[in-house]
Amino acid sequence: MKLGFGRSLLKALRAQKKISKQIEKAVKATQGRTKRTTSRPPKPTLVETTAFGSNPGRLVMKSFVPTTRLPKNPALVVLLHGCHQTPEGLDAAAGFSKLAKERGFVLLYPQQKRANNSQNCFNWFRPSAVARDRGEVRSIKQMIEHICERHRIDRSRIFVAGLSAGGAMTGALVANYPSLFAGAAIIAGMPFGSARDAMSALRAMKSGATTPLGGWGRPIAEISPEAKAWPAITIWQGMEDRVVKPVNALACVAQWLEVQGIAENSGRLENKPWGRLQSWKMSGQLKVALYSVANMGHGLPIKKRKSVTALRSGDPYVIPVEISAPAEMMRLWGLSRFRI
Repeated sequence: MKLGFGRSLLKALRAQKKISKQIEKAVKATQGRTKRTTSRPPKPTLVETTAFGSNPGRLVMKSFVPTTRLPKNPALVVLLHGCHQTPEGLDAAAGFSKLAKERGFVLLYPQQKRANNSQNCFNWFRPSAVARDRGEVRSIKQMIEHICERHRIDRSRIFVAGLSAGGAMTGALVANYPSLFAGAAIIAGMPFGSARDAMSALRAMKSGATTPLGGWGRPIAEISPEAKAWPAITIWQGMEDRVVKPVNALACVAQWLEVQGIAENSGRLENKPWGRLQSWKMSGQLKVALYSVANMGHGLPIKKRKSVTALRSGDPYVIPVEISAPAEMMRLWGLSRFRI
């Protein structure tokens, strides 16, 4: 009995020693991974600002300011996320903060609250949210004013872009404050004045917005009758979009052509490897452009990587295709790589 017990005890001790070695090995491996991870440069983080104005739209202000490679008077890019998105998620998927570091501009990310909209959408369809100096457009304008003063922004180089509900809100911002922006991009968005509540917004998105009396230019002309100049507007639309019917992009084009007095038949149509590009110019300068992206649903197009495995962006509304909207915006807006 004593001999059997001794053998069992020895066996148990050997097993315990083996387990201890395995645990020790696992701990060392984890420490090694931790060291490698911490040695990588930290990802850019967005900073929240709480005091920027009266904030009638009750939005959140987030921004990214490169700590290096920033010119004395940098440009500002305002980005408006879509429904079910956050600034952090959109930035990580589309890489705007990386572009900001490379090209020396400041990023502003207005953010919606679920308390304002359960789907986290900007309320582009509510007249009170998009009326001049009221609601959400007023909150975003206050954010722009705050960041311009704080970081000595070049006010001749303020650009705005938005996706989906953010795209519709981009149109509302330009309609209300045309002189504030040097360029704008409406991505899978809606024309200004196409809805008055959530139900009419959903109908317009699915079936196409109804042309208002007086044409699409009228809603903008009514709120900005004194406007003499307008920023260049690019409109981006996935040809397979089932969330926002592509006919709405045509309505956006009609709206911005009408308000600038540009004939629709004066445009140029080009077939591209990624789809179709229609553009309209005045005095040699681009005024309106429609990027119709083939084989793309509802979202922001980014350039597909060469690697076959890297087909997803991490955000279902940031879609790898054959053209990059962020890169094209940088080119059109003259935001080239910054050199000290």
